[in-house]
Amino acid sequence: MHRGVSPAFLLGRKMAASSAEPQILVQYLVLRKDLSQAPFSWPSGALVAQACHAATAALHVHRDHPHTQAYLRELERMRKVVLEAPNETTLKELAETLQQKNIDHMLWLEQPENVPTCIALRPYPKEDVSQYLKKFRLFK
Repeated sequence: MHRGVSPAFLLGRKMAASSAEPQILVQYLVLRKDLSQAPFSWPSGALVAQACHAATAALHVHRDHPHTQAYLRELERMRKVVLEAPNETTLKELAETLQQKNIDHMLWLEQPENVPTCIALRPYPKEDVSQYLKKFRLFK
C-alpha cells in the first residue's frame, strides 16, 4: 500500500483502471500576461498565486461535477494548461464568452483591489473547450 494514501483513493484508482480507457480531463487557466510587465510588474510568485487561487476556486465551486470528481480521483494524472491573456479586456471578454456558452469557470478577482487576474475552467475534455481557447498561447 502507498504510504499516506487512503484505501478509498486506491480503490478509486483501481475502479478507474478497470473501466474503459478513462477520459483525459484538462483544467485550463488563462492568466493575464500584462500583470508581469510595466506598469504593473507583479513578481512571478504573485502571478503563480493568482493561478493557484483561480484553479482551487474553480475546483471547489464545481466539486460536485462528475468531471471534477474524476479529475481529483487520479491526482497523478492531473493535467493543467496555463495560457496567457494579453490584458484585462481580453480576460473579461473570454469570461463573457464562457458564460454565454455555459462553460463552467471562475474569474479570479484579486482583493481588495478587485483586479481580474485569471480564469480557471473546471476540468473538461480538451475537445469540449478548445474552440474557446485556441487564440491564447501558452503562458511564458
